[in-house]
Amino acid sequence: MPVAEANAPIDAPRGLAGVVVTETRLGDVRGREGFYHYRQYSAVELAMNRGFEDVWYLMFHGALPDADQLAAFTAETAALRPLPAAVREALPALARAGALAGPLAGLRTALSLLGATAGFRPLYDIDADRRRADALAACAAVPTLLTALHRLGQGLRPIEPRADLGHAANYLYMLTGEEPEPDRVRAIEAYLISTIDHGFNASTFTARVIASTGADLAACLVGAIGALSGPLHGGAPSRALDMLDAIGTPDRIDAWVREQMRRGDRIMGFGHAVYRTEDPRSRMLRGIAERFGGPLAEFAVQVEARVEELLAEFKPGRELHANVELYAGVVMELCGLPREMFTPTFCAARAVGWSANVLEQAEDPKIIRPAARYVGPPPPQPVPAVAAR
Repeated sequence: MPVAEANAPIDAPRGLAGVVVTETRLGDVRGREGFYHYRQYSAVELAMNRGFEDVWYLMFHGALPDADQLAAFTAETAALRPLPAAVREALPALARAGALAGPLAGLRTALSLLGATAGFRPLYDIDADRRRADALAACAAVPTLLTALHRLGQGLRPIEPRADLGHAANYLYMLTGEEPEPDRVRAIEAYLISTIDHGFNASTFTARVIASTGADLAACLVGAIGALSGPLHGGAPSRALDMLDAIGTPDRIDAWVREQMRRGDRIMGFGHAVYRTEDPRSRMLRGIAERFGGPLAEFAVQVEARVEELLAEFKPGRELHANVELYAGVVMELCGLPREMFTPTFCAARAVGWSANVLEQAEDPKIIRPAARYVGPPPPQPVPAVAAR
């Protein structure tokens, strides 16, 4: 094929929906089946049956660890949780500067500082072992950074990480200052595992685009966090709970939803870009919420059932179901997490998925460089003379 023909622009659908841009060994989302997986394993089965460190190891190494490998990996990552002094000293100023935006805004700057302090070098210039080391350091530090920024924003002292606690338990401990109850640890761990990766979503694709330039790992994660911060991507769990608050009682569901539909507003916590059946993450988290029980879980189940009926009425044939955000918010609320930490908690898990994607992308020397179709005024036009003053 001639070079000109091979490089000819190809029109892609809006939003790149359904466009395959690369191959991956990390996992996939099969939207029509309501199934997604990490490597060769069901992500939901992993979330229900394995620990966070098991799945982190799987994403980085391609196989689940045996007992000795898991012990070594757990110790290795736990040792990376404490922050360098230069980063710790900068956190109070970052928390003050991001008082309105919250911990996710501070995390972008803190991760850049961590990368500089730890000597992260461009992916292009380092070998696979150094890339892995940088990825482990960043992923281990993200929960420490997020919880410290949150506590500082609340006028509280940050809590130092504990090496004797697992990833999820340590996260809750650093957030609250108290050793968490086992049922809450397991619920949050299942949520964290279920959100490690989910195909080529906006933030993961952003991380891979940056990685394709050969930039350092911190730069890749900072870009991904920027994408995650958008309400249409990572900001929905707290908004889904705000929706439950706005509805208030079961007898108000119909009126509230119909008014939203009349205005053309989105129903947060429902619908998904890929799934055309029930979101498997939603199904798993609903089960966790129901095991906790109580008015919030019961109300969420009632809202889910009725909203899906109304969506089927208003948008027949669309197959709109509850997505992960609805029950993620319910589970995190039941576990005592403040709403401003819902999206940061998502980020604490997704950092592992982003990093695994960055490590995979770094193996490919080709930069991601798509094209755009110009639709402005036809060029070239004469440049007008400067008007006399």
